[in-house]
Amino acid sequence: MAPLDGTMGPLLIGVIICAVFYGVSLSQMYYYYTRYPRDPLYLKVLVAAVWTTDTIHQILISHSIYWYLVTNYGDPTTLALLSPTIIVEVFFQAFTGLFVQSFFAARVWKLSGRKIYLVVPVLALIAAEFSVAMAYAIKAMRFETFLDLGKIKALSVSINAFAAAGDVCIAAILCTILQVSKTGFEKSNLLINRLIIFSVNTGLLTSICACMSLITILSLPNTFVYICFFFLIGRLYSNSLMATLNARKGLRDASNVHDTSVSLRDLHSSGPTAANMSPFSTNGKRDAAASIAIRIDTTKESRRDGDGDSANYGGDKSHMDV
Repeated sequence: MAPLDGTMGPLLIGVIICAVFYGVSLSQMYYYYTRYPRDPLYLKVLVAAVWTTDTIHQILISHSIYWYLVTNYGDPTTLALLSPTIIVEVFFQAFTGLFVQSFFAARVWKLSGRKIYLVVPVLALIAAEFSVAMAYAIKAMRFETFLDLGKIKALSVSINAFAAAGDVCIAAILCTILQVSKTGFEKSNLLINRLIIFSVNTGLLTSICACMSLITILSLPNTFVYICFFFLIGRLYSNSLMATLNARKGLRDASNVHDTSVSLRDLHSSGPTAANMSPFSTNGKRDAAASIAIRIDTTKESRRDGDGDSANYGGDKSHMDV
């Protein structure tokens, strides 16, 4: 029984946990499409693409555990074999990570005032993670047993390392941009503090999960504990995307930013600001504008969605690009 506790046990637990998070992402997706109908088309397409890869991934890992524990029940020799779908799932998880991390990279690009030197390291880590995942999956497709996967263990370790590094890098840059964008106005600073916490939290779970997968593959190489965490990374990516999109109205309302108005005139009349003293600064006026490009833009918009929401991403005036 011990071998199953360390192999099929973690695999089954991983599939169950992924199914729970898949349900959460479905509810978040329903909320998004009903709450933000006026979001740009590219965001709606992004959400649909992430849902597609997430759904296929859940189907594949569910088939894998069914193949081991039901289809080949009572045949211990199959427990050492790679199921037909357990490697294919890597492709779809890689695309989920690519879509979501690219979305966060676009936020870095926009909020930094299009500073290439901040976006390049993020894109490099995203590209590295995706490329290594593709290489791992392509090579693993030729193998027949789990023992064979030991030949490409370095690639498996690299996937998790790049995933954790990419998430930490994105969160660190976003938090720094937000911190130096504080204006000195209490209400806007309150919102920025909330956004900093939110930025950390959205990258924290995926980073921890990737690190746990990395740690367990190194410390428990003869078990499938690492697979449990690896399965979960994609689901956390999709949930972090949906949480980010759905939290916009809540963050705005919680900070009551629509009751206050922050403008460039306010910034310039208040003397030196965090924006023009930013370590990212190359031009005072331009960086002050970039700071407000975070768009704690608090002018009320008369046009509202069906139930009165005006917190659309990039649509109405009252919105946040974070």
